[in-house]
Amino acid sequence: MKKSITILFILVGLFAVDAKSQVPQPLTLAQTIPLPGLKDGDFDHFFFDAKGQRLFLAAEENSAVVVISLRTNKVVQTIRGPKAPHSFAFDADANKLYVVDDGGPNQVEIYDGTTFKLLGAIPMKAHADASIYDAANKLFYVGNGGKDDHEDFCFISVIDTTSGKKLADIKIDGDRVEAMAIEKTGPRLFVNLYSKSAVGVIDRNKREVVATWSIAQEGRNNGPMAFDEADHRLFVMARDPGKVVVLDSDSGKIITGNLSVVGSYDDAIFDPAFRRLYLIGVPFLKIFQKNEEGDRYDTLGQIPTAFHAETGILVPKTNLLYVVISHHGNSDAMVQVYRVVP
Repeated sequence: MKKSITILFILVGLFAVDAKSQVPQPLTLAQTIPLPGLKDGDFDHFFFDAKGQRLFLAAEENSAVVVISLRTNKVVQTIRGPKAPHSFAFDADANKLYVVDDGGPNQVEIYDGTTFKLLGAIPMKAHADASIYDAANKLFYVGNGGKDDHEDFCFISVIDTTSGKKLADIKIDGDRVEAMAIEKTGPRLFVNLYSKSAVGVIDRNKREVVATWSIAQEGRNNGPMAFDEADHRLFVMARDPGKVVVLDSDSGKIITGNLSVVGSYDDAIFDPAFRRLYLIGVPFLKIFQKNEEGDRYDTLGQIPTAFHAETGILVPKTNLLYVVISHHGNSDAMVQVYRVVP
């Protein structure tokens, strides 16, 4: 009897240890969306069309834009016009899709949002790639120029998405522009200056650079960027040595540089509802949680990812995070859909 009781206690203890080790992840895989007909090759960025409940996905190395319906969770269109699409804007009122493409002539192509017929194109300088859309003012900011144009400066071109016309070019130091973040309660645009190891701050009203904030003391080759506007915190991923640098978005002061992210990452997303930072890449999808006690960001979880899973987007109203996986070997490309766990 005593032996049986001892065994029972051991089993209960082992179960308790195992249960403790099974810590719930902050994301759970809800479903996958197949992306048929694509060969090996990287993706670049997503864009969410809230009105049409669609995702636009840049299949950069497949020379295609994939259109996914979030009502059916299926691919509804593959646009084959762009040569190397990178990023987007969609003006729901004008029903126009803007595609930044540097695969042939560097340009921003304009497509009808229903038929996807090509309506026109706006010429850009070399390496038209990173962009961000100011939906409130119908202005599309597109980075272009720089090293591939044999210049030590770039342009942020300003496009009016209602008229389809370029309004201005904002000159900015540095031969490569990466990710951007836009201030909704003010006039500023933050731009990652890759080769400068700095963030350029642009006044969108004046259309000029008003500050440059160096992150060189913490890292270089800054790529992905995210913005917590409510807490005035800007997150910049320095790929060398692999960390997230957190800046005060009012002053540019570095708050911390101790968020280690080793691997290959191409998207950073801040979730204001849960105050989380998602880093999309390999070998892990990393999640940091804002700690309420001081300026601290704790590792909340890390989820193993698949081949070239470096592109993602969060749809806040549904609390769903979409991550794309490239075609490789006998495995088709797909989008993994994660549900945010409170």
